[in-house]
Amino acid sequence: MEDALVTVPGSVHTPLSAPYWESLAQGSLTFQRCKACHHAWLPARSECPHCLADDWARETASGSAKLISWVVYHVAYHPSYEGRLPYNVAVVELIEGPRLISNVIGAEDAETLKIDQPLRLVIQVEGSVSVARFQVA
Repeated sequence: MEDALVTVPGSVHTPLSAPYWESLAQGSLTFQRCKACHHAWLPARSECPHCLADDWARETASGSAKLISWVVYHVAYHPSYEGRLPYNVAVVELIEGPRLISNVIGAEDAETLKIDQPLRLVIQVEGSVSVARFQVA
């Protein structure tokens, strides 16, 4: 199998998403906030998903979050996950408002996870890609 196939799925870098990936590589997580309605969001897009205004600013997240939902996979649907089974995929809400799909690390026993559980950002590097993950706070 070629190394190019065993990368972090979904790490597509575009001019709009580049600041997100660059901030992770520098040790922080950023998101966008609308200047008109103050809605915050991830992933990157050119207009506010709430009011469609195209006037927004990028902010740095504090790293505090809470667990919204999760699922545990026992089958690898991408080659890069074959050695990680079982693994969780979680919906995480940053304290600043935006939600993202991530993983809760250090929670091998999914029965210890709880809705609204406080989480803390952990940035991990996979290959050459920095990835936002979370651990129980």
